[in-house]
Amino acid sequence: CFISFNVCSKTGQLFMLVDLISNLVWSTVEVNMEDKVEVFAGETAQITCMFTTDEGPGGTTIQWFYVSRSGEKQRIYNKEPMQEAAETSTPFKDRISLNVNGTTAVLIIRKVGVKDEVEFICVIKTLTDGTGEGRTKLKVFGKTQTEIFYCFVFSLTLKGNDLLFFEFPVLLSSHQIGSCEVKNGYPRPNITWYRNTTPLRNAPGQLDMLTTVTTESSGLFSVKSDLKMIVKKEDKDAKFYCEVVYFVPGATRMTESPHINITVYYLPTAVDIWVESPKGKIKEGDTLELRCEDNGNYPSSVITIKHSDVRNSALLQSLLSNVTRSDSGVYECALFDSYTLFLSVCTDLDPAVITPKDSTVVMEGEELKASCNALSSLQTATTWVKNEEVVSKDNILVIKNATFDIAGMYMCVVTVPEIEGMETSGTLRVNVKGPPKIVGPDFQEVETYETTVNLSCSFRGFPVPTIIWTTDTGSRVTEDGTQSVVTVNVISSVTAFCNASNDLGTKVAVFNIKASEFLQLLLKSKGFVIAVIIICILLLAVLGSVLYFLYKKGRICGRSGKQDLTKGKSSKDNIVVEMKSDNTEEAVLLGVNGEKQPPNDQA
Repeated sequence: CFISFNVCSKTGQLFMLVDLISNLVWSTVEVNMEDKVEVFAGETAQITCMFTTDEGPGGTTIQWFYVSRSGEKQRIYNKEPMQEAAETSTPFKDRISLNVNGTTAVLIIRKVGVKDEVEFICVIKTLTDGTGEGRTKLKVFGKTQTEIFYCFVFSLTLKGNDLLFFEFPVLLSSHQIGSCEVKNGYPRPNITWYRNTTPLRNAPGQLDMLTTVTTESSGLFSVKSDLKMIVKKEDKDAKFYCEVVYFVPGATRMTESPHINITVYYLPTAVDIWVESPKGKIKEGDTLELRCEDNGNYPSSVITIKHSDVRNSALLQSLLSNVTRSDSGVYECALFDSYTLFLSVCTDLDPAVITPKDSTVVMEGEELKASCNALSSLQTATTWVKNEEVVSKDNILVIKNATFDIAGMYMCVVTVPEIEGMETSGTLRVNVKGPPKIVGPDFQEVETYETTVNLSCSFRGFPVPTIIWTTDTGSRVTEDGTQSVVTVNVISSVTAFCNASNDLGTKVAVFNIKASEFLQLLLKSKGFVIAVIIICILLLAVLGSVLYFLYKKGRICGRSGKQDLTKGKSSKDNIVVEMKSDNTEEAVLLGVNGEKQPPNDQA
């Protein structure tokens, strides 16, 4: 604080002036403000000015200034104890107001723009304490918008060690990888390109990052960066992306675009063919899937699979259903008629052939010999099976000293061990020729308490024997087959014969049937009992006739004269009595129920 005064000759006046100067020097105004205030463009900024004075805020004058970009200080607001107003000749005239609360004055700026990023000055004046001021810089930030990263597809063809580019498809340029754009940023955002995790640097003629900066009417910045490069085959697995660094109030932020893999087209240098399914060897009836693939990546590549000059597929695969021997051979996989590989497919397995065919007859005691073969391009294994049991693991079946036990159905199974499920089979019926043989004992004794008995006899033999049942009394039943069952009516002890015969001989089985003593006694007394019953019935009939006669005459119960009695109905039922002689000493054959087999079946 500067005060001009005159020095007088009077000592008292001099001391008074010195005391006044001392008081003015030590009376000051203190102003406190933030170094900077940060705000997004378009929002409202509040700049606070806090002050202290010895005399209080009552007679204080508050003035606000800003420093233009040219460095000129210009007042924008003035507040005195009795009046206040914004200056009308500034860019802030319609957007500012002042809020004073005691010793705190807040300048409010609405709809802040980039041009408002200047330094603001708060000046406080008092009547006795003098003047004080403070400064704050207003920082304005844009609300940054990052465009999504996008990628362009391009192609190249390998020709020796040179890289030749083609415009496929034609997009902006033949080797533009992508573009990254940031809008409405302030201060200016930065864009960096990466390949995997390595930042890219400009290499003229090989890699170019063209950055364009646009200043919008609002003063915000829009930044666009295009990445162009000459790619190599190794770039097909690389990930490209851009990184954007931008600023917000109180911080610096970073964001990344999606990591994009570019599509690189290049011609192949090799081609391969293989059997996709089935795995391992191939058998007739399988569904064969062939696959053909090259090491290139070119959209117009045409790969064909050819067999016997017939093209089966242009889609890198070929399906052959129910393959047969005619599908065997060499398959060719061709790319532009330049690359060819070969595949041999073998699928032969003929049906099993058995010699002798269908059936055979061998004499009892002689040797059985049969063969089974199935032609195949692979090693085969042969197994003979009878009744689900393995009898031989050779393609030649040999059985010496044939018996009836070896007769039956044989199955020959031919397999290819290298291919699971690949097999063929055939059957052979074996009949052993010989005279009948009894299955069981030649002689049997049978004792029964019943009036009937079932007898059964079984034989083996081929041709199928004829069975004749006879008894020692001469009864006879004849049938063909290997087993016979008859029912014998037992009256007394009797002997039954089961005779089996064919062209080669005869065999007899004997059954000695003994009736029990109780059964014989019962059979002998049966005639006497029947006679007694008949006599009783006759006596009852005579007695009934006499009583009826007496009733008619009225002589029953001491009655005389005629009486009317209700006539009952007479019975018209007849009684049939069968008489059998008990003197017959023979067995009657009642029937035959044995199972018969066809004449050509082996016993």
